[in-house]
Amino acid sequence: MTSTTTEIFDPYDYDFHEDPYPVYARLRDEAPLYYNAADDFWALSRHADVHAAVKDDVTFSNRMGVSLDASAWNADAHRVMSFLALDGKEQTRLRKLVSAGFTPRRVRELTPQIQELADHYLDALSEEEGEVDWIAGLAGKLPMDVISEMMGVPVADRDEVRRLADLVVHREDGVRDVPEAGMTAALELIGYYAEMVAQRRKQPSEDLTSALIEAEVDGDRLVDHEVIAFLFLMVVAGNETTTKLLGNALFHLGAHPDQLAEVFADPGESALVGPWIEETLRHDTSSQMLARYVASDVELHGQVVPAGSKLLVLLGSANRDERVFTAPDVFDVHRPSDELGRIMSFGVGRHFCLGANLARLEAKVVLAELVRRTSGFEVHTDRAVRVHSTSVRGFALLPATFGWRSR
Repeated sequence: MTSTTTEIFDPYDYDFHEDPYPVYARLRDEAPLYYNAADDFWALSRHADVHAAVKDDVTFSNRMGVSLDASAWNADAHRVMSFLALDGKEQTRLRKLVSAGFTPRRVRELTPQIQELADHYLDALSEEEGEVDWIAGLAGKLPMDVISEMMGVPVADRDEVRRLADLVVHREDGVRDVPEAGMTAALELIGYYAEMVAQRRKQPSEDLTSALIEAEVDGDRLVDHEVIAFLFLMVVAGNETTTKLLGNALFHLGAHPDQLAEVFADPGESALVGPWIEETLRHDTSSQMLARYVASDVELHGQVVPAGSKLLVLLGSANRDERVFTAPDVFDVHRPSDELGRIMSFGVGRHFCLGANLARLEAKVVLAELVRRTSGFEVHTDRAVRVHSTSVRGFALLPATFGWRSR
């Protein structure tokens, strides 16, 4: 069954951003292949369909980018979104080169720095009396600090880089595209990284930017605009999604006092931190949807999606599909590992998120330290403020009160 009723699903609608999951449930049941005539896109919402589409980048191409926004939907999207907006041999080449600089070892070696940052921000939060903002105090800062430290962005520039990254993903009510402020911010970020790359060409250092410039596979190297595009992808996709993960983790565990008490029962035991992170990724993933370019006619649910169409794969919906997950709308840190292994939050196949290990490492270090330092927390949901974005889901403001353990 298909639907052309735009009232079912409008990804720009602020009310939808507050809680998309009832809409997703309707789509899965009533219109597993959905067409929005007003914005001219199709959408897949069931886990099996989303999984198949994400794996098949021949039919469902990344060549026009991954954003619903009209201004970002073009054949030059790879210039700002790196290999995320490429397919086939081009994607494989660029990902191999980037991976030569952004290695698992480089990520693992960040653990002491992430721990130091977690200690720094939690020390500062513990000194404040009463209610604090988890986003402003830690979640909105630490991921950017980690990425900036990797890239070699000076400490003095990080607040401004973070501000620009926030503007890039923000969507204004009634504006069905990237707002002008977001476009300006994107250009400023690209200009900033261009200067940084030029500087590293003259004076190499030990950071990721220099590693990307020096990366070589079979005599092939990245050119400047490819390095810049990856840095832009990291600061927008990597930073924002991890900030939202840390906020969503507190929001949802805080809504389940019994589970919170289990997770925080023993300051020396962090076994439930991993499941807490994975269930957050499933229950309310930071990355809600990705766009794909339909390269050839494809029949789905009895309807032909014509070549040249824009199609959304709804990751957030796939993670709540009752065909795969038991009681999918229930947040459960004891969810079976075989179910958690089927989450779509980081994608699958050749486009599996390169930064997944870094995001999980940051969340694990921060939340394990939070368990060590506090007996729990209360989230003041009535004053929480959501980010409004078509692709990223999380909080701009998340007030909380922590029960600090005596040290």
